[in-house]
Amino acid sequence: MPRFEIDVDPLDHITADAIGKPGQRVFYIQAWQDQRTVTVLIEKFQLQSLSVGVEQFLAEVVRQAPELEDVSGDFIEDQMRINPPVDPLFRVGEVGLGFDKDRDRVVLQARELLTEEEDPEAAAVVRFWCTREQIRKMARWGAELVTRGRPTCPQCGAPMEPEGHFCPKKNGHKH
Repeated sequence: MPRFEIDVDPLDHITADAIGKPGQRVFYIQAWQDQRTVTVLIEKFQLQSLSVGVEQFLAEVVRQAPELEDVSGDFIEDQMRINPPVDPLFRVGEVGLGFDKDRDRVVLQARELLTEEEDPEAAAVVRFWCTREQIRKMARWGAELVTRGRPTCPQCGAPMEPEGHFCPKKNGHKH
């Protein structure tokens, strides 16, 4: 049995954001519903994968339900920032997407990351119920956010620090 389950249904707004300097940023997903704010901690690679996955997921939804209009993902950056206080409920271990065709709502499910000793059934769960447009905006903003970090090495794909990069493909030479 999960430690707790929260359904933010329907939410007013959902976003992803990062706090900190590139290389030291902490990433979050945050949603608002009336006066309630729900925040979870997410890894950069999870946000990057989620952003790509949302686009593929929405394309498949429209393919399977051609009567649905495609939605915009245009966002205003100032509206996509998270609001304090940033007090995450948990660190996300896995995310999933679902679609309720009758309600035309996408659900983003975030499940808590647990240690190996903990029972996986005890993981807390948050389900964010949003419109297709809300999730697309979050995904596009998330993809933009990820690119604002450290540049990646063209040789090995690892992040590069301002003082140099130990690249295994260059026999360790900094460049």
